[in-house]
Amino acid sequence: MSHDAGTPLSVARYLDCLAADFERLGAAARPTPTAQVPSCPDWTVTDLVRHVGQVYAHKTQAIVAAAPGTEPEWPPKGTSDEEPFALLNRAYTELRTAIEAHAPEDPSGTWYAPDQTVGFWIRRMTQETVIHRIDAELAAGGRVFPVPDDLAIDGIDELLKVFTAYAVTEWSDYFREPLAGSPGRTYEVRAEGERTATWRIRTGARPTFAVEDATEAGPADATVSGTPEALLRDLWNRAGTGETSQVRITGAQEAVEELRACLRTSTQ
Repeated sequence: MSHDAGTPLSVARYLDCLAADFERLGAAARPTPTAQVPSCPDWTVTDLVRHVGQVYAHKTQAIVAAAPGTEPEWPPKGTSDEEPFALLNRAYTELRTAIEAHAPEDPSGTWYAPDQTVGFWIRRMTQETVIHRIDAELAAGGRVFPVPDDLAIDGIDELLKVFTAYAVTEWSDYFREPLAGSPGRTYEVRAEGERTATWRIRTGARPTFAVEDATEAGPADATVSGTPEALLRDLWNRAGTGETSQVRITGAQEAVEELRACLRTSTQ
């Protein structure tokens, strides 16, 4: 089945995924609070839990304030002292309450100028949660639950367009070093499986990182392909230590490193 990578999921689908991954995050984190998080080496699981709780609290404030063009103070007042797991549970409950009290099109301050709505945070918090529950599962050393294809494709789309392409346009100084030597390259990122999606990327030293129409493209300088879940985890640098990569890469190593450097910069 093909999937239009630019089409967001339904609100109901986002909220179902958010709830499931919140539960999985807590289940993985509670038994191992002092474990190191391999995908975020500076964090223990407790640090991860506090971070997610603070993010939930911060976005709840943004939704309730309904002030486009602004965001609340970070970190939210009092969250640095609250017990992390209590914070996580309280903040999640308050986030869900705020979301359910608003329509997706209601105004909200976000860092992404093209979308100043509650719907932006519904998508963002769903994707935030799936990535961080993977972090918790990697730290626990147990099973990493599969990511549904539709959620993974949506997450790849957000990473490429909202995080990276937008960031290169708005905060270009951060990308001058990763793209300084770029001769101008094209990339194809392909999610392959029961659901498929393709993204075409063009980079350059200006700096430039543009996601373009994949249906009108010729050969790419490099391709990155795999199942939606494998791609999502790979592009977010959430592959497990010792796991056999399910992602296939073609093209020159320097071209692939340029793409990865842009993604690392946009997600720091």
